[in-house]
Amino acid sequence: MKITDLKFEKIKIKLKKPFVISRGATEYCESVLVKITTDEGYYGFGEATPSRSVTGESIDSVTFVLKTFKEILIGQDPLAIERIHYILNKAIAGNTAAKAAVDIALYDIKGKVMQEPLYKLLGGFENKVQTDITIGIGAPQEMANEAKEMVARGFNILKIKTGIDLKNDVEAIRLIRKSVGDNVRLKIDANQGWNVHDTLTAIKMMENYNVEAVEQPLADWDFDGSALLRKKADMKIILDESIHNAHDAIHAMKKDSADMINIKLMKSGGLYEAEKIDAIAESAGINCMVGCMVETKVALTAGASLVAAKRNITDADLDSFMYYEEFEGIKGGFEVKGDTIILSDKPGLGIEINM
Repeated sequence: MKITDLKFEKIKIKLKKPFVISRGATEYCESVLVKITTDEGYYGFGEATPSRSVTGESIDSVTFVLKTFKEILIGQDPLAIERIHYILNKAIAGNTAAKAAVDIALYDIKGKVMQEPLYKLLGGFENKVQTDITIGIGAPQEMANEAKEMVARGFNILKIKTGIDLKNDVEAIRLIRKSVGDNVRLKIDANQGWNVHDTLTAIKMMENYNVEAVEQPLADWDFDGSALLRKKADMKIILDESIHNAHDAIHAMKKDSADMINIKLMKSGGLYEAEKIDAIAESAGINCMVGCMVETKVALTAGASLVAAKRNITDADLDSFMYYEEFEGIKGGFEVKGDTIILSDKPGLGIEINM
């Protein structure tokens, strides 16, 4: 089997309201959808959702790189996924969102060839995933009201964005805990907005509100600071922006910097490298979660399939489908009941796109 074509399409979907984190606000889901076709009639879909601040990419850079990838991929065996990653990495460094789009499409093809859904192809531990829901930064009472609404919709795990104003962060957590009761799990995510002192102060001030974890409080390069937090703080430390690939995961393990790793396909370049990250973490006795950018069902289905497939991936932050109206051009992948993503049993991603 040989790849005969790669085509892509830029999409832009307006969010219901701006999504605010410590590094800025997002008003649109901007992605590049990819379709790879073969000479035997198989085809696969992928998605690139770049982030200038995390992956160093833009929509324009992704489309430029995908044009180069098309020239490289024509004639390659789509099932030779390790070889294709080697070729793409040799051609250009970084550009992990563009590589993730190709990677996801290749796994979609592989699932169709094998007549198995992606979650079974990757391990098959189960077919469903409980996801948290993220509350963006805003006025504390507005955040509490949104949290209460999400719990009423069936979400039992809340991830609260922090990192701009410590006083408001603590007040938001106080009001959220008061509004949702004691049985809802709370995590916070500062997106590199704090230093060690700020983080320890925040943890101390939130100790009465049963917050179980803080995600990426420090700059992505500060593995030593994260290790120090683990020694001094009575709260789990999750690394996100610090971990892009297997080498970063090994570094974090050596430094004792993480209680959990947040894997994102756009950071890792797709499922191939993401599996390596999870294997390294599992070998060190560390669980993983899978998160997302503001993505469509294509990348979300790939991420959810990875969570469902692996016993060591215990948490998911795959909630961006809640931020915008469903894009009519994408069908299938999964259904949602409350806070549970139930994956399709159709081969591959189980998705169809009009492209």
